[in-house]
Amino acid sequence: MSSAPAEKIETTSRGSLAVIFLTVFIDLLGFGIVLPLLPIYASQFGVDEHGIELGLLMASFSAMQFLFAPLWGLLSDRIGRRPVIMIGLSGSVIFYAIFGIATEWQCIWLLFVARIGAGIAGATISTAQAYIADTTSLENRSKGMALIGMAFGLGFTFGPLLGFLAVPTGEGDPGPWPGYVAAILSAGALILAWFKLPESMPRDTAARSSNTHRGLSLRSLRTALGTKSIRGLLIAFFVCVFSFANFETTLGMMIHGSRLPDSPFHFSFRAVCLTFAFIGATLAIVQGGIVRRLAGRVSEGTLAATGGIAQIIGFLLIAAAVKTGSTGLLFLALAIIVGGFAFVTPSLNSLLSRRSDPEKQGEILGLAQSVNSMARIVGSGLGIPLLMISMTLPAYVAAGLMVIGVVLVIAAARGGTDFEAASPSEAAETETI
Repeated sequence: MSSAPAEKIETTSRGSLAVIFLTVFIDLLGFGIVLPLLPIYASQFGVDEHGIELGLLMASFSAMQFLFAPLWGLLSDRIGRRPVIMIGLSGSVIFYAIFGIATEWQCIWLLFVARIGAGIAGATISTAQAYIADTTSLENRSKGMALIGMAFGLGFTFGPLLGFLAVPTGEGDPGPWPGYVAAILSAGALILAWFKLPESMPRDTAARSSNTHRGLSLRSLRTALGTKSIRGLLIAFFVCVFSFANFETTLGMMIHGSRLPDSPFHFSFRAVCLTFAFIGATLAIVQGGIVRRLAGRVSEGTLAATGGIAQIIGFLLIAAAVKTGSTGLLFLALAIIVGGFAFVTPSLNSLLSRRSDPEKQGEILGLAQSVNSMARIVGSGLGIPLLMISMTLPAYVAAGLMVIGVVLVIAAARGGTDFEAASPSEAAETETI
């Protein structure tokens, strides 16, 4: 095995890693802003009692990521990672500013425009993952993905805090500043990218990708899904994220309790925001402090399966917390669920990267991000209606899904080898599946 990839990570500048970090951070910042505001939007815009419009507002962001993540990834394979990341950051500046205007004008359709645009711009997270894959060795791949996971967690921490700035008293209409602050941060990342982000793809690789990729064809999709180990990982990815999203989108309404008269929790708006910040901080600490230390020592499959089991336990504890009305048990369950999720996602991303053709890293990771987004769409659309039926139902459904997810993770982890380590006979077999 060549030592070149290992040398790349040593020459990657701190500035470029800071840009990648900020790209992912801003993506989750936008996602996290809306979650604690859902109860307020429900009252302000008079959404339907079944929660369909709220689900659509949440799903619109993820729907665009589903559609555009593979396109951005494929484009980055053809023209390079740097221009795609800069396009995404430019879009974030525009659409987060529109988000601020939409809340100031109290215009629901403009809010949808802002969320759709932010989802398109934020879909470049797969390109950020490909950048990490370009600049890390196989041995350090999971550490690099955990760095992205840490940015994910911090974005999820500060997103709810910006949501709190929208309604600092917990009463009244949301203000525009969360959107404006996110736009300013995006602009700062864009400036940093202009000066500090070098291209990560070798010119010969980009040239080969440009010659062999003519678009997001059904053939390329079939090739990815036809590779047994990649197909299994993508299915496992979908189920695990679906399980988490089903729970994630219901939490704010559950603990606020304003539209759920049977809720044992009646958190203030401030407490809701701080709860989501706690979730994000836990995610960042576990991925940055624990997963990165274990990466390389423990296999990705073991890390992901362990995280899935922890989530199952946490979801069952959530149901118990609802039944008993215990706030302490609720936060213990949240810490276990989020800690488990912190093990799952970077490990699966690392496995996908290791098993992908280096010339198609952006395309495959874009497809994974698309699967991630589809899982969030389904989870957002299903979770809130389930909550309206029973407060414990989302937790039980999430636990059941994660049981399936753990089985799929174990099977996928054992069912493949690294791309560079694959023998010619294995490669030929892959092409004929």
